Amino acid sequence: MPASTNTIRIGTRGSLLALWQAKWVRGQLIANNPDLSVELVIIKTKGDKILDVPLAKVGGKGLFVKELEEAMLDGRTDIAVHSMKDVPSEFPEGLGLATVLEREDPRDALLSVNFNGLDDLPKNAKVGSSSLRRQAQILNIRPDLEIIPLRGNVNTRIDKLKSGAFDAIILAAAGVKRLEMTDHVVEWLDPNRMIPAAGQGAVGVETRINDTRILSLLAPLDHHETHVRVLAERSFLHKLEGGCQVPIAAHARLDGDTLSLRGRVGSLDGATLVTMEKSAPISDAVQLGIDVGEALLEQGAGEILNAVITETS
Repeated sequence: MPASTNTIRIGTRGSLLALWQAKWVRGQLIANNPDLSVELVIIKTKGDKILDVPLAKVGGKGLFVKELEEAMLDGRTDIAVHSMKDVPSEFPEGLGLATVLEREDPRDALLSVNFNGLDDLPKNAKVGSSSLRRQAQILNIRPDLEIIPLRGNVNTRIDKLKSGAFDAIILAAAGVKRLEMTDHVVEWLDPNRMIPAAGQGAVGVETRINDTRILSLLAPLDHHETHVRVLAERSFLHKLEGGCQVPIAAHARLDGDTLSLRGRVGSLDGATLVTMEKSAPISDAVQLGIDVGEALLEQGAGEILNAVITETS
């Protein structure tokens, strides 16, 4: 059923972080349009329902977005608010990325109760993470560590750390900062040492590409610098045909009108990492992502990713 002209319905997952993001978007929409009525519609995704299997083994793209997209296509909601690192590099027909809000810290955070950082962890320490990207890079630095799958919401993962199940866990810095759960962060991991996921720390809004009413409401929320950086990272991801279930990392930086993108692909054991960085004018963000992806493919990234897919399938 179509919404009235002064109502907008936001589709969101039900986790604390997803609700924080949706409420943040709602607040900005109302700040710009005081008479607007904004409703939150909580939707469970496949990624929320299957918590006892590592992400890479659940299979498919869009584990955290597909049901949100279906709700927009059938008219139950008008927009969906996403963590951009969870969004596949392609959208279903009729939907697209309308707005990217200003980015929070894109880094990864190491949390621990008893140790002071990655280099302080004892040999064979248990580190919780279900991200193959994090696994590949951490094992490259510390091949002695044991990476153990860890699923669940931010608060659930921190509770498992506090219970003693892990010596350390790795989470996105943005999530723990937004939820004010930084008490056990012992190290903000250098993005050159530990390259983040494409889009990490950025919140995006997806909607129907022909819905001019919604697009006009969303336009003022867009943060141009963040949007350009995320475009480059996602273009790189698309070139490698990757999603959040493969060990692909990308981090774009902006210095004036120059955009730099560092991309990385790694093997699951961390023994092989291939990295490439290139720069381009800000207007060439999409092509920059393609160029970095092509350079990594020339270095053998395709073979590494095919091996990962074989290992995890």
